[in-house]
Amino acid sequence: MLTVNSISKTFFPGTINERRALSELDLTMAEGDFVTVIGSNGAGKSTLLNAVSGRLPIDSGAIEIDGKNVNRLREHRRAKYVGRVFQDPLAGTAPNLTIEENMSLALLRGKLRGLGQGLSSKRRAQFVEQLAMLELGLEDRLTAKVGLLSGGQRQALSLLMAGFTHPRIMLLDEHTAALDPQRAELVTTITERIVREGGLTTLMVTHNMEQAIRLGNRLIMMHEGRIVYEADAATKSKLTVRDLLAEFANIKGATLSDKAFLG
Repeated sequence: MLTVNSISKTFFPGTINERRALSELDLTMAEGDFVTVIGSNGAGKSTLLNAVSGRLPIDSGAIEIDGKNVNRLREHRRAKYVGRVFQDPLAGTAPNLTIEENMSLALLRGKLRGLGQGLSSKRRAQFVEQLAMLELGLEDRLTAKVGLLSGGQRQALSLLMAGFTHPRIMLLDEHTAALDPQRAELVTTITERIVREGGLTTLMVTHNMEQAIRLGNRLIMMHEGRIVYEADAATKSKLTVRDLLAEFANIKGATLSDKAFLG
């Protein structure tokens, strides 16, 4: 479903600020894979997601989604293949539009249709059914402005919107990091359900090692733009936070930024 073949990305090349964010990185994901990504600050985790989504052009290498080379497709053209949820709960929704309007825009992503065509009674019934999955009462607030929702509610809505069009690849970029522990746990549970029930191929960046172990069937560790460790389903099922700390300790100069999850 996703093939990342020897991609590289350097910021500010030829200057004193030159920084190589990705270095001939390879990654292959089969359909239905759920890969969690951890690594030190500056390891290239978000750059990898930006490269896959088309937000950042790569310097070399190739990216294929469902067998199609997408190197030349800009971000808006890849939107029909890629769903994404960002760390900032405000980034994935339009605050001045209602819940149903936000969902309509998400449903019509990549299609040349007007917003009004997405707001039929049949469509609203579908939205109610989907929102009920979140168990947040949002199915009764279709006409409420999204800007009135809490951060956790907006992130759960963003996750639902990113997934209900069944993208070929779902990208989750530390999507629970800005939430308090209770809401982070809620969104994590919703993530598990949406990915599982949708059979979504998912790449998730997180600093929370417990979350990285809990979710998905594969885990990769990045450092200095490369994948330096990978655990398959069998290995991952036996991993502990202490095991991952030991792997980090084996990488010279690698440090973890999220001290809350080290013990």
